[in-house]
Amino acid sequence: MRSEVNPRLTDAGLAIAVTLVLAVVIAADPVGRTSFGGYAFALGFGLILLVRRLLPRTTLVVTLLAIFAYYTLDLPPVGIVLPAIGALFSAAEQHRTYWAVGSAAVLLAVATYFRLDGSEPEATLNGYTFVTELALAAAAIALGVAVRLAREARERTAQISALTATEEAHAADARMQAERMQIARDLHDTIGHTLSVASLHAGVAAEAPDAAAARPALDQVRAATSDALRELRRTVKVLRADDASGPEPVLGLGSLDPLFAAARNAGLRVETEVSAASDALSRSVDAAAYRIVQESLTNVLRHSGASTVRVTARAVEGTLTLRIVDDGTSARESHRAGSGIRGMQERAELLGGTLTAHPAPGGFIVDAEIPAQSEGEA
Repeated sequence: MRSEVNPRLTDAGLAIAVTLVLAVVIAADPVGRTSFGGYAFALGFGLILLVRRLLPRTTLVVTLLAIFAYYTLDLPPVGIVLPAIGALFSAAEQHRTYWAVGSAAVLLAVATYFRLDGSEPEATLNGYTFVTELALAAAAIALGVAVRLAREARERTAQISALTATEEAHAADARMQAERMQIARDLHDTIGHTLSVASLHAGVAAEAPDAAAARPALDQVRAATSDALRELRRTVKVLRADDASGPEPVLGLGSLDPLFAAARNAGLRVETEVSAASDALSRSVDAAAYRIVQESLTNVLRHSGASTVRVTARAVEGTLTLRIVDDGTSARESHRAGSGIRGMQERAELLGGTLTAHPAPGGFIVDAEIPAQSEGEA
């Protein structure tokens, strides 16, 4: 991970660099006008840069005034722009680019005026000097802008990375929650249906006059619990399996016969009209249809006291239509959306469909309409 340089060290390095460069230029004066005053100004031009982050405009203005004072005192020439490169860079880096450009223009204008004035013959204007100072000022300002843009780009990248990480975490949480809800619905449907069938047959066995009469009901209890154990093992295997293990077989409309047989064995008269073929449905729609029928039969066995239930499944014009109707007289009193009905509604809505469950004259109706092909599946 990239470590950030301490800003104070950066400022101190810039101050030392400016001071040393000016000191070298003063020491190299061909006329030999080196003096303590020149070095003192060089140190001052460096020290003012220590507050450049807090006071960028003040640093720039003080530097310009110091340059004018420097030349007023007839100290060794160091160029009009060189003492200000640190201040120009700082102003541009701290979002004060217009101030930096304006200050550079003032420096160049003042220097050009006095060179054209003729009062200093040794400082006559020449193209090389002007271009050099112009290039030096432009380079300092451009470097400051480049450093600022690079810093802002790093900050934006860090913000984007943080937002992306947060979004990925939220997406992972959502996927985990969806998987937990799916597992909860599957376990509710499986265990609920099995326990309902087992409870009914256990009641029959309890009322049997002898062991021989109770044996068929107990066999049904054993078969129902065995089915539940197989489904639980299948669910656990799916949760533990690696991706390379391949998909597990999914229960669908083609697997409804055991459900109907269990309901008939429990004393229900089951009428069916299943014309929708599993191969016309996507895997998720086929599995959802199976679970909706399973939960509906479970609710009939548990709550309705019905004697007859009719299951209809049709696929027409790309839509799977399910209807489960029973003649239970107590369904009107127990139609509140519990976890079973709510789970069926969630299954349908996740696939872009709808499901309603409500009392009807003489019974209870579950209606569902689901697109035959869920999004992302063929």
